[in-house]
Amino acid sequence: MPVSARLAGVGLLTAFLTTLGCSTLASGFSMAEGDTLVSVDYEIFGKVQGVFFRKYTQAEGKKLGLVGWVQNTDQGTVQGQLQGPISKVRHMQEWLETRGSPKSHIDRANFNNEKVISKLDYSDFQIVK
Repeated sequence: MPVSARLAGVGLLTAFLTTLGCSTLASGFSMAEGDTLVSVDYEIFGKVQGVFFRKYTQAEGKKLGLVGWVQNTDQGTVQGQLQGPISKVRHMQEWLETRGSPKSHIDRANFNNEKVISKLDYSDFQIVK
């Protein structure tokens, strides 16, 4: 089972518990699952440097309306953070895990530190040098 599929279950549970516990709006309506904002860190392993992976990641993130950042690491991986509606973040996780840039070869994708957030920490999707 892909990592993103396993994380989807964790994310759904987190979103459900958050909605029950502390995301009820003043009007008495609960935040819908698709509107729940999440933040997740990622690291992508494989042939992901020198193949425009950061540029394609930024473009895909912006296309989905996500915010966050992406950067190369000294270990030859790409890492970053995604923030946005849970459904869009799930789509981006799947993209990072299976597609990437045309000339990349993804061995694996790690996602961690997933949490529900009340507001976005970034205003756009940046490539960090």
